[in-house]
Amino acid sequence: MSIGGLDVTFTNSSLMMVIVVSLVVLFMSGGMRKNALVPGRWQMMVEMTYELVANMVKENVGKEGKAYFPFIFTLFMFVLGCNLLGMVPYSFTVTSHIIVTFALAAVVFVGVTLIGFFKHGFGFLKLFVPSGTPLWLLPLIVLIELVSYLVRPITLSVRLCANMLAGHLMMKIFAGFVVGLGSLGVLGVFGAVVPFTVNVLLTGLEFLVAALQAYVFAILTCIYLNDALHPSH
Repeated sequence: MSIGGLDVTFTNSSLMMVIVVSLVVLFMSGGMRKNALVPGRWQMMVEMTYELVANMVKENVGKEGKAYFPFIFTLFMFVLGCNLLGMVPYSFTVTSHIIVTFALAAVVFVGVTLIGFFKHGFGFLKLFVPSGTPLWLLPLIVLIELVSYLVRPITLSVRLCANMLAGHLMMKIFAGFVVGLGSLGVLGVFGAVVPFTVNVLLTGLEFLVAALQAYVFAILTCIYLNDALHPSH
């Protein structure tokens, strides 16, 4: 589909992201529907997720980070939802596409940079000048700090994309071994037990990686936000 020369095609990624947002909204609203004093299992899962991100923001950003909690919580749930939905057979892993992860990382990078300048003006540039740096070493240190800051969206996006893509590729490769060996007859079927077992273990590992990478993405966002709010630290 094209509107005014702009490609607005509704892709598999678009569909999966709509599904993820819908499932996250359903999970949160459904879990808090009764809002019981003694929570049930669903409400407990929602509250534990909320507390996990709330503590993450509090520990890494401080009290000032409370204003940005909704964004970080939304980001965490979206990435987690995309990662977990990719584990469903015949679905699509949105976070295995670098353009998606880079877009998320770019939003974080631009956002924290603007916050830093809005809060501190040119005082935000103190972030690139570590305290106690000798004057003769200052140009080199500033250059290193600047480069490390500018590559943040690249490292943040590649880390998430590479972990999700590599895990799914490994699962697909071992699944191919299972199918290939299984087609060779009785001996092949016995031989397929090993790659099948590995694939089962990889599946469990991928669920762990899916949750861990969402956590890492969110906690790095908190760290970058802390740098924007406290550039002189």
